[in-house]
Amino acid sequence: MRHGNAGRKFDRNTSHRRAMFKNLAANLILHERIETTDAKAKELRRVAERLITRAKRLGAVAYTAQAELSDKDKARRLHAQRVVGSLIPRFGAKVDKAGVSTKVDLVEKVFVDLAKRFSERPGGYTRIIKVGPRRGDGAPISLIEWVDATGPVVAVEGSDDAEKPAAKAGKAKSKKATAVASTGGAKAE
Repeated sequence: MRHGNAGRKFDRNTSHRRAMFKNLAANLILHERIETTDAKAKELRRVAERLITRAKRLGAVAYTAQAELSDKDKARRLHAQRVVGSLIPRFGAKVDKAGVSTKVDLVEKVFVDLAKRFSERPGGYTRIIKVGPRRGDGAPISLIEWVDATGPVVAVEGSDDAEKPAAKAGKAKSKKATAVASTGGAKAE
């Protein structure tokens, strides 16, 4: 019996599992949308939403300029940044369409961008959209993204309305559903 043992193990030891979720969370923060298996997406939701909640607890201190903060607020923010920094890598590299790589401070993005973006939202910062089975092994694949992320619209072939939300295409049972365009997202497995 598995009473009180929350969370999936993924047939990995603890350090491997933590490293996997560190990298998945970093990719979600960096790209704001990633494609992975259903089970990993559901577990990643727990990790990612805790990061945002940790940053949001500071209130406006999280995204206020450093020069405008009091010493007490600077200390609170530093502590929260160190806690979040222990759960994700500090930096990530994003490659744009032109092939130019830019270095992004992920912890700063959580505090300045995401905490400010979700400041009025009480919870539920991520959305999981089921894409379908993976071609190689048939594993169920999902797209996980931030709730307010704007991305490509997915349409089902044969329908007149091309502006259907991506969730509708994910639930389509026919093989004619178009795949989610991965223009803004990263693929993680």
